[in-house]
Amino acid sequence: MRRVLLLSLIGLSACAAEIPRRIVSMSPNLTEIIYGIGAFDRVVGVSDYCTYPPAARKLPSVGAWHNPNLEKLAVLHPDLVIVDDGQSAFVADRLDKLRLPVLVLGLHTIRDVYAAMETLGRALDREADAARLAASTQEALRRVSNKTASLPKLRVTLIVDRAPGTLRNLNAASERSYLGELIQLAGGTVAAPPFERGYGQLSKEELLVTNPDFILDCMHASGGRFGGDPLEPWQQMPELKAVKNGRVRSVNQDFVPHASQRIVQTAELFARIIHPEAR
Repeated sequence: MRRVLLLSLIGLSACAAEIPRRIVSMSPNLTEIIYGIGAFDRVVGVSDYCTYPPAARKLPSVGAWHNPNLEKLAVLHPDLVIVDDGQSAFVADRLDKLRLPVLVLGLHTIRDVYAAMETLGRALDREADAARLAASTQEALRRVSNKTASLPKLRVTLIVDRAPGTLRNLNAASERSYLGELIQLAGGTVAAPPFERGYGQLSKEELLVTNPDFILDCMHASGGRFGGDPLEPWQQMPELKAVKNGRVRSVNQDFVPHASQRIVQTAELFARIIHPEAR
């Protein structure tokens, strides 16, 4: 039976004797929240993708997000392994073999981010810090929303993935994702189908019908230093309103794909792009 901690359902603070002291956090989002609630000093290992706070880069890595090295993990002797539910399908059975306590958290919406803060606060005996982090994040998002509330709701398509250097295999965020929610807070409306899981594939034909005011593209340049402009492929669709009006923007900052307190930075970035006139 998997040793999974369901502290979010228990509703109780961890007893002092059970407070985790050696944590391996395999999710960048959750590593950032652990840092935000003041418990980062207990993190002894991370995944390859955990880069914030900067000190995370100096910690031992247990490998890839979806394929950890169990030997490296075991050597760290963690008393708690923390993963997000996207990872769980890949790693839960493997972690179970090590008989380690595992905490699984979902981070699909803004509400999920607040819930993860609360759960980690209880699990790590940082409830007051977690409450402050959630409150400050919520207040900062409210400020972004207030700045754009009276402005036109421009239609925005957010591309989270595509084949490098092309417009094949377009994947977009829907209003059911935290990124879609941030677009709405920033004064936009999400121009994509309401994908059930928050993200889904978008055909060029669907994009033409949607014809958004803005396209935000999360792709980085491909092929190293000579990879070229990551936005260049959009010139293949000059009939799109966003392309015609020069409203295709690159949003490949490291915080954009992370559902943590750094969603505030993403909301502010989206607001500056969608409504630069907002002050």
